[in-house]
Amino acid sequence: VQLQASGGGLVQAGGSLRLSCAASGRTFSSYHMAWFRQAPGKEREFVARISWSGGTIHYADSVKGRFTISRDNAKNTVYLQINSLKSEDTAVYYCAADSRHYSPYASDYDYWGQGTQVTVSS
Repeated sequence: VQLQASGGGLVQAGGSLRLSCAASGRTFSSYHMAWFRQAPGKEREFVARISWSGGTIHYADSVKGRFTISRDNAKNTVYLQINSLKSEDTAVYYCAADSRHYSPYASDYDYWGQGTQVTVSS
């Protein structure tokens, strides 16, 4: 599966963004999906994940209550709604897919999008 992330941008603290990740292929609905992010000089970190059916969702503690992951299997797309943005949310956000692992570990995901930059100004 090929992934294309979009929706990033420059936003003021407290603002909102919705990231999208469009997948190619006919088997999107069989993939667990996740969002990760990587800030300059830091390791890639887990943000949120959603199971193939959308029935199971988990978030990193740092984003709980502010971020919402969702998916539309008919549109082959996963979303990340980001509210109440903080300066520490500045990072490149990546979507990832894997058919076997529902995991918070980047090494478990076989497919990655190219990333979309989110910059939060204070």
